[in-house]
Amino acid sequence: MRKIDPHTKLSVLWLFILLNIIFKDLHQFVMPGVIARLMTGEFNGVPITEELMLFGGIVVSVPIGMVPLSHLVQRRSLRPLTYCAAALTTVTMVPPQPVDLDDMYHFGLQLVAVGAIIWTVWQWREDVTAQAAASAPKAVSR
Repeated sequence: MRKIDPHTKLSVLWLFILLNIIFKDLHQFVMPGVIARLMTGEFNGVPITEELMLFGGIVVSVPIGMVPLSHLVQRRSLRPLTYCAAALTTVTMVPPQPVDLDDMYHFGLQLVAVGAIIWTVWQWREDVTAQAAASAPKAVSR
């Protein structure tokens, strides 16, 4: 397998999680009765309130924010930020009851991706990007 810059790898893994979240949610809408239950203002006995919608927006903003932050933040600050984001994302991606097969499938994929994120950050000993830039040949100006 080719060597990938940790910043890029983290960003791609966060995108993978996001796409799974989006697809799982969209996939739920084709299940019989889901849209009708949502239209009642309640889902699985939980009232759909503005506060709940705000909470959902904040929760999904974590992996969304980690996509650009994975490229923009240096290793020293990115490591603890990634650990916190991975923990929060893992806690909030547990599917609500009742659970069906596609929920478990997407949960499993997301769990593997979060594991890869944590492993990448755990193994990241030095800023590979900065080291590569320092050892790169300098451009000659005329």
